[in-house]
Amino acid sequence: MRIWSVHPRFLDGKGLVACWRETLLAQAVLAGRTRGYTRHPQLVRFRAQDDPIGAVGAYLTGLVDEADLRGYRFDRTRIERPVATNALIAVTEGQLGYEWGHLQAKLVERSPEVAARWRDVTPEPHRLFRIVPGPVEDWERPGPDPARLGPLGGDA
Repeated sequence: MRIWSVHPRFLDGKGLVACWRETLLAQAVLAGRTRGYTRHPQLVRFRAQDDPIGAVGAYLTGLVDEADLRGYRFDRTRIERPVATNALIAVTEGQLGYEWGHLQAKLVERSPEVAARWRDVTPEPHRLFRIVPGPVEDWERPGPDPARLGPLGGDA
């Protein structure tokens, strides 16, 4: 499960669809409708909110808005609490940078044209998040060594 901190505009089509599906699963987990994935680290930041279902609903709203811009048909009725809000959850610079590097590696493999479009861009977060100073989040399970990544995902 990957619930990206980066703005959904940076995701390729496959990534946007996968994020939508995985975040719907996260919504089900947070609502207590499934027994799987209950300890998934990606859910820590949503559980820490006063209204976890509203927070994940705000995240899903951002995804469906991006899907609409691209002409995709995501079913908005699947969002339990479609909250339109901005910057509720802090995301560290280190986390955003780590995810940016991770996303770039995925895009180079499966969507090189999308990777090229975003190569020299500074990533922005999903509108639910606000950037704060700090390293990769404690809940992240890093693949590549995050110490070699600069503050926004480039080589240090």
